[in-house]
Amino acid sequence: MADKIKKFFMKKKVDAKFKMAGKGHKLADTTSTTPSHSSSASDRMPMKRSGLSEESKVAAEAALARLQSKRENPAFNTSLAAVQAQVRKELEAEQAASSKESPPPVVQKTTEEVDVPRNMAVSGVYFKCPLISNDILPRDEWKKNIKTFLYEQLESERSLTACLIIYSCNSNREKVDLCVDTLCKYLENLILHPDEEKFKKIRMSNRVFTDRVLPIEGSLDLLQGAGFIQQKLPNPDGVEEEYLVFDDANYSVDALPAIIDALRSAEPIQLELDRNLQVLLPSQAAAKVQLPASFYTMSPEELKREQQLRSEAIEKSQMLRTKAMREKDELREMKKYKFAIIRVRFPDGILLQGTFSVYERYNEIHDFVEQNLENSGLPFVLNTPTGHKLIPEEDGSKTLIDLRLVPATILTFAWHSSVAEEISRSPNKDVYLKPEVMILVKEL
Repeated sequence: MADKIKKFFMKKKVDAKFKMAGKGHKLADTTSTTPSHSSSASDRMPMKRSGLSEESKVAAEAALARLQSKRENPAFNTSLAAVQAQVRKELEAEQAASSKESPPPVVQKTTEEVDVPRNMAVSGVYFKCPLISNDILPRDEWKKNIKTFLYEQLESERSLTACLIIYSCNSNREKVDLCVDTLCKYLENLILHPDEEKFKKIRMSNRVFTDRVLPIEGSLDLLQGAGFIQQKLPNPDGVEEEYLVFDDANYSVDALPAIIDALRSAEPIQLELDRNLQVLLPSQAAAKVQLPASFYTMSPEELKREQQLRSEAIEKSQMLRTKAMREKDELREMKKYKFAIIRVRFPDGILLQGTFSVYERYNEIHDFVEQNLENSGLPFVLNTPTGHKLIPEEDGSKTLIDLRLVPATILTFAWHSSVAEEISRSPNKDVYLKPEVMILVKEL
């Protein structure tokens, strides 16, 4: 059983690696000249800030060659020209308006604001679970789907499935751990004392059983898979009660160590955050500024309480405070959020948008941008609104909270100085995103 669980989750890890490698890319392919950026910061070869590594130079040269030799696609170029014309028109209007008033900033949702779907940066937070299906759904729907999926497997693989139900269908981890310890103790007693009748029976009215085991979904299925059957027996006072009795006629004690191992090594089925990829025109980005409630760690009641504390914040802002005090308050403010919207603005005015966990690393943002670039082999940098250049070698392992990118930030895209001049001479210099990404641009 333990091996089956390990294989089950090993498949998840392998699938995730292939997913991160990019569409159509094989991990075993040694002929590709485009390096993968899906590995962690610790796995990457260090690169000096003064220039590119030899490997990166080779990749950049290959990408530049592809850029120069690329044949024009009439259908795409026609669409691209229309988009660029629309962007130029909006940028000119935005520039004219900026002389009169400041552009609308990204604002945070309060309890007084009314949800207007078209003003939302995103409609919600969505997840994937490749182990079950290719659907992209909210977390609550996935919880139902995971539960349904596991119970469908229960008859054919009761012990393994029960382990997964215990970990995946119960939210309180402390109670789950206590239940697992108790279940393992029941099974270990049978292994150590196979001939003692008292260890072959579990009284279901026993306080330990009712407090630790019974409330946890999947626990009874686990015991049934281990060989226990439910039946009525007289208790020491002669009154009939419900017991779980080990059926040693049909089940062997020798199989119990594998079940214990499986129970100890199981993990909950994990969900993967979907980026909810969007490509926006400048006017769309300016209009879609509200964040849905699913981005917050607090309930509406807690948000209301926070709103009441704003008057204190105003008073506090008028006080002389140290930098450490201001940073502490800023960090506290950011911890209200579970997710963040990251927008990357390209020189042509188009914005690429994705949803991230506030505890994800900058490397994830860098990889997200690279996966959507038409020339993914070329080095680039992203600049924060304060002008800080985000460099994977220095900032790759920092979280979005560490980098102050929460709850919503617009990063500016620029080619690395080592290739910027050559790209500027290319006829396709204004092409940034892949054609299949550009078609996501929607009219207002």
